[in-house]
Amino acid sequence: MPYVTTHDAVHTLYLGIEGESDTDNRFGIDWLDAINACLDEVVDAKPGALVITATGKFFSNGLDVEYIGANGDKLPAYLDRVHALYTRILTFPQPTVAAINGHAFGAAAMLALCADHRIMRTERGFWSLPEVQLGMPFTKGMATLLRTRLTDATATEAMTTGRRYGGLDSVAAGIVEQAVDIDVLTTTATDIAASRSSLTGPALELIKKGLRAPLLADLDDPTPASLVG
Repeated sequence: MPYVTTHDAVHTLYLGIEGESDTDNRFGIDWLDAINACLDEVVDAKPGALVITATGKFFSNGLDVEYIGANGDKLPAYLDRVHALYTRILTFPQPTVAAINGHAFGAAAMLALCADHRIMRTERGFWSLPEVQLGMPFTKGMATLLRTRLTDATATEAMTTGRRYGGLDSVAAGIVEQAVDIDVLTTTATDIAASRSSLTGPALELIKKGLRAPLLADLDDPTPASLVG
């Protein structure tokens, strides 16, 4: 399950299992519960900033396809929970930095976009939206997230082709702000988070809510059963 470490003013949320390096960190129901518990822990701790990362090959492989396959009738409610996680990161009362250590696919690629600042490793790992290749539509909230967090050219290419962007490609496309070697990924993210840690608080949360109000409204719109069949 996801876990948090804290050093000085920076809290680091790891999306995987402590002690294991190559979990694919899919958005399972228990995983979503654990992520929210970790975020509660961060909010309740001393003020600071949040880094979101993982270890090994994956940042996250996105939605839990096994759960979806076995629980088609619960899919709208499941997607609403994913939307709620996006909303929580988008409005988090601390500065947030995503340190994308490996593959970030689908729902996880969108989760990374919810952070205030994004860094990706250079030498391996892709950011990608494979939904079109899988015959899966984007929800209204997801489409708005991508449309507002990316340029039109990048959103169009990413959403309609499923292109896989490496670290340097992601910088060029405006998906992430910078790409660095894996050996300095976490320290770079931590340094950026630490430099912004004094900004944490209710004012920051309110600013984020105002900045992203139309997006938040679409994420709050319940997923219709018609969208998912």
